[in-house]
Amino acid sequence: MAAYSGKNMKSKINFPLFLIFLLIFICIIGCNSVETPSELTLKLNLEDVSCTEAWIKLETTNLPLPTTVILKQTDPNGDSKSQILNLTTQDSLLYIDSLLPNKNYQYQVSSIENPATSNELSVTTLDTTSHNFSFESFVFGGQYQSSILYDVALLNNNSIWAVGEIYILDSLGQPIRYNAVHWDGNQWELKRINMESSCNPVTYPPLRAISAFSENNIIVTSGGSIGWFDGETINVDCGVNPLLTGSINKIWGSSSNDLYVVGNDGNIAHYQNGQWSRIESGVSTDLLDICGKGEDIFIGGWRDFQPSVLLKLENGNVQKIIEDEDNLFNYRTDFISGAIYSAWMTEKKLYVLTWYDLYRANINTDGTAEAIWKGPIQNWGMISVRGNNANDIIASGVPGKIWHYNGISWHTYNELIDSRDELRRIEIKGNVCVAVGERYENGIEDKALIHIGKR
Repeated sequence: MAAYSGKNMKSKINFPLFLIFLLIFICIIGCNSVETPSELTLKLNLEDVSCTEAWIKLETTNLPLPTTVILKQTDPNGDSKSQILNLTTQDSLLYIDSLLPNKNYQYQVSSIENPATSNELSVTTLDTTSHNFSFESFVFGGQYQSSILYDVALLNNNSIWAVGEIYILDSLGQPIRYNAVHWDGNQWELKRINMESSCNPVTYPPLRAISAFSENNIIVTSGGSIGWFDGETINVDCGVNPLLTGSINKIWGSSSNDLYVVGNDGNIAHYQNGQWSRIESGVSTDLLDICGKGEDIFIGGWRDFQPSVLLKLENGNVQKIIEDEDNLFNYRTDFISGAIYSAWMTEKKLYVLTWYDLYRANINTDGTAEAIWKGPIQNWGMISVRGNNANDIIASGVPGKIWHYNGISWHTYNELIDSRDELRRIEIKGNVCVAVGERYENGIEDKALIHIGKR
């Protein structure tokens, strides 16, 4: 009994000790399993910049939302100003305007409600470019039949190719059709590029578009067949011809082995590794221009009694950004409106040219954009746009107008304006620009026209 009692007494003494150790163990495990507060971070990255604007991406981690932060800007003189921003998402794109060209600004973001401050981001705005182009003009043809140039490729100051159809009478009064002209830095030389093939019975057909990657790597099209031209001889490829239901209007590619062509009736075709494939656009409008940067490729066009369209190619598939009849004749400053003639882009921005204005949009636009010309629509009339950067954009159209945007202001070259002229394509590279088209005279006397501008 005593032994039993003793055993029983021992159990009563040790049980509380076991419980104490158990509680300590649970506490240790429990304390270790409690999550410590995660670190709050704020990070600024420059997304894009112009002469007077900056787009800054604010990335946050573990920031309770909604919340407020302070954006501090320090200008080139060392003066600072702050702005309170309300955040509802972890990542935000901050838009800052009213900056000065070619100046350095510092930015930093701090949380009001939490102990977190971002890195200090240095932003240098773009400088303005010069409007000071001087132009030299050239005309060709005007004999036997109307002459015109449809497209131009600018390799450098000493090598420019333009294509179209130019009619010249020979010494016997017989018409000769040329389909290209080449500039060697000093003079133009008329060229006849032979496109005769199984899919093209015409020896020297009018050429509709050109794209050049080097002096001996040039691609031209008669509108149906494609030719690889080395400056002297041409290799005609009929592979694209059966894929088309309308004439090709423009060629674009990242290389001569990765090409896209766009044309009438919504035609799009892609060339890669020696093979052509058709891309279904889902539209019947005439596609007039194509541009791209990396994986982003945009196509624009319009036709009478058809919607104005803006398409984006993604992994071989077409995304319709705009297929719009409502805004074809309805000018808006916040949405791409009017007949879409041309498109060009930088790394981060898309520029879409319509009969009304030049629109600047984000790459992921749904059609929302800012009209950046902002002049009276009756004074615009541009049909082709290209640029070096956001501060160096040039456009051409009717009546013989060329506009230049230097990042802040627009300038038109009044000395070129001529009611007879239509400038169908323009290119710019560095301090040289070239515009081509036609000068209307009296039908058969119409001339092919070229302006070369040097800055």
